[in-house]
Amino acid sequence: MELVSIATPGAPLDGLYYEPEGGATAGGVLMFHGNTMNFYVGALRFLPPALVGLGYACLAFNRRGHDILGTRNSRLSEGGAYQITREAVEDNAIAARWLAAKGHRAPVVIGHSNGGMLGVRHAVDHPQTRALVLLSAGRGGPTSVESGGTEGLLAGDRLLQLTAQAKAMVAAGRGRELMFMPGWWYVITAESFLDRLTEVPDVMGLAPQVRCPVLFIRGDRENAHRYPAEEFCERATAPAVAKVIPDCDHFYNGREKTVIEEVTAWLGKTLPVKEGTR
Repeated sequence: MELVSIATPGAPLDGLYYEPEGGATAGGVLMFHGNTMNFYVGALRFLPPALVGLGYACLAFNRRGHDILGTRNSRLSEGGAYQITREAVEDNAIAARWLAAKGHRAPVVIGHSNGGMLGVRHAVDHPQTRALVLLSAGRGGPTSVESGGTEGLLAGDRLLQLTAQAKAMVAAGRGRELMFMPGWWYVITAESFLDRLTEVPDVMGLAPQVRCPVLFIRGDRENAHRYPAEEFCERATAPAVAKVIPDCDHFYNGREKTVIEEVTAWLGKTLPVKEGTR
């Protein structure tokens, strides 16, 4: 493992680069974390060792919108409360170029939750993507708010009130000030909250545009409408498989081994390893 720092127009992307001894024989994997998460928790922590065992090099990294709030080398705060979709898309593209410079120009993309939504966008924008693994990716798109999507959880029953407050703050030049949320995350900037309502990738709309094979995993404790594994695979034009993990929540607590087995088995079947594959 190598601790890496990848330059961006803003804060750098910190992460871990995993490489098998003797080099990667199966190619590269680009890994995208979920909202307010990072490269050392969840799937980005427990999957790389198994993928390295298959011969893959893996880049697991923090986007600029990682965790909820943090500081770096000053008292200025950063993190998920400030995340903007266009920056997240840019971060993923920058990380892909970094991985390409290592010789992995057509990586597998694995994304959890919001990272899965961004993974769909990335795969459409980068048709050389060899395969896409979606781990509880959200539905995305503007209609997710009206249909009880994740933003409804974020704002609770105060969605209209908080949307009006955020718009007023942005209009007054206070878009980067923090707002309290009654649901998960708890704090977010006004401009980031509005971005969540309008700019997140429309996963279902993008599904037919993905050109590579797709594995979409969801836990059976998750809402099937909010995390639409089966529906995505029905809309996909590329080969797509939905897997529902029994007795499993959104973060795969206690079910990590099963997720590892599903992902590695699917990759082994979908992308048989050839010596020197990149």
